[in-house]
Amino acid sequence: MIEIRMHGRGGQGAVVACKILASALFKEGKFSQSFPAFGVERRGAPVMAFIRVDNKPIHLRTEIYEPDHLIILDPTLLQTIDVTRGLKPEGTVLINSPFPGEHFELSKKFTVATVDASKIAVRHRLGSRSIPIVNTAILGAFSRLTGVVGLEALVKALRESVPIHPEENAAATRDAYRELFVANTVQAQE
Repeated sequence: MIEIRMHGRGGQGAVVACKILASALFKEGKFSQSFPAFGVERRGAPVMAFIRVDNKPIHLRTEIYEPDHLIILDPTLLQTIDVTRGLKPEGTVLINSPFPGEHFELSKKFTVATVDASKIAVRHRLGSRSIPIVNTAILGAFSRLTGVVGLEALVKALRESVPIHPEENAAATRDAYRELFVANTVQAQE
């Protein structure tokens, strides 16, 4: 089983992104599960969402405590909460940032990749310049980074799930796939 934890802020689309990802995985014939964890349900508050994927039915129904992959929609969360808590030693971290992964201290422990999903979202007029909606863009980068889900399955799932600006969202997903920057690959310590 592969477990993914997404960290964002209310209004960035983390919950919708997880639903799209779960749908895309299902389209590829995999079993998937997505669900959110809310604290204070308001715009800007930290939000976590979870995805599990497997080749067999998933019976586990808990939050994800030891993820294989992390997706960080807002890099300021790295300064306020321990987003890497429980991340497996061979885990990957994908951060929405214009900076390369080496910019982040956690690149010494984990494989870190970045994509400027905010810039991509603004380019495609998803959200506003001050509050871009980065969720669909980051999924394209995740597809390329991990290979867990195919790009075409993601695009198909988001076109079915996103009622507003589906073509712009699809274009943002494709752009992020191309613009992913992988900083390093950390080998698990024996």
